[in-house]
Amino acid sequence: MADKNVLIVGGGVAGLSAALELAGLGIHVDLVEKSNFLGGHAIGYACKAVDNTCVKCGACMVEEKLQRAVFHPNIKILTGSQVQKISKNHRFTASIRQKPLYVDPKKCTHCGLCLDRCPKNGAVLQGFSKNNIPLYGISETKCLYLKDRSCTVCRDECPETAIDLDRGGSEHAIQADAVLIATGFQPFDPKGKPYGFGRFKNVITGLDLERMVKRTGCVKKPSDNTPPERMAFIQCVGSRDAKLNHLWCSKICCGSALRMARLIKERQPETDITFFYMDVQTFGKDFEQFYKDVQREVRMVRAIPGDIYEIDGQGLKVNYVDSHTHHTLEDVFDLVVLSVGITPCQNIETISGSLGIVPDATGFFKMDDHGAENFPNGVFTAGTVQGPMSIPESIASAGSAAWKTAKYLGLTFS
Repeated sequence: MADKNVLIVGGGVAGLSAALELAGLGIHVDLVEKSNFLGGHAIGYACKAVDNTCVKCGACMVEEKLQRAVFHPNIKILTGSQVQKISKNHRFTASIRQKPLYVDPKKCTHCGLCLDRCPKNGAVLQGFSKNNIPLYGISETKCLYLKDRSCTVCRDECPETAIDLDRGGSEHAIQADAVLIATGFQPFDPKGKPYGFGRFKNVITGLDLERMVKRTGCVKKPSDNTPPERMAFIQCVGSRDAKLNHLWCSKICCGSALRMARLIKERQPETDITFFYMDVQTFGKDFEQFYKDVQREVRMVRAIPGDIYEIDGQGLKVNYVDSHTHHTLEDVFDLVVLSVGITPCQNIETISGSLGIVPDATGFFKMDDHGAENFPNGVFTAGTVQGPMSIPESIASAGSAAWKTAKYLGLTFS
């Protein structure tokens, strides 16, 4: 199958998994990712093993896929890249625009001096996995040199001369025999909710918490970098919400939040944790025992808060209705974590429109009742672009999509 080429759009766990499956069959893969780093949202998830026992959160699976993909000879990776145009005659033809690669992956040794010495917060970007090559990137919106040529600290401090702030972008033309769309999901933006996200420093999202724990190993309040004494998780923020017409369950939020709660209790036992929920989505074959263990360590409140107010500069007063008495209650926390839902990926109209595929009413690219995709020949999807999935489910979806793609390309299976 060396003469066959597949274009995969999206370098998250589904795109990486599908690329590895196809590459393992001898098929060449062009993997296009719009961000500076591979791994999608899931690469920022922390391992939640408790007592050195795996809890099947899937975080390590993303690392493993990423590590294998970046070194596979049949996979060509284009980060910081987007499909500008795509069409099909006998084969697919895609025009790809790649942002400037300011950090040379062949020279960068991941020393981190560019990040440490940069005077502008957020101007130097850092990936969440050492398996990303390079580990650092330059923000085109925050870099002072790209704005007004006023700063060259990162370039000057780099001992390997790996940074070129004058580098331009590039254009790529890709010929492919099939296209696999794995563009993932968009985390719900909770700024429109009455929880103070974006206004109160100590209201964060579950993804913010995942990244914090992955980088530092512990939880601290953004306001003063001290451990929280009382923290709360609020579930179903942006999903199962009729007002938003987001009627779906995001599936992963309960498992992620409860596993994280147990991890925090192990590492920071002095922190009191409250879990606000509608009901708990089951996950994993050991869920029943896991849930019993959680209930001994975490205060479970079956209610979704209505409002959050900041008091005393940092305290967060949370109002909710008791499900038994129907009385309005309030509690005070110093850190609140919003478990934001999975929503459809945005801004993929260039691809979907050109290929003649459209999402359903929810915005996801759903399968039909028989598990088949109602798309033109040679176009396939994988992962959360189809709807909410866990990491293992996304990997399984990618495997199925790779099998369908290989079959379409004429590969026979005994």
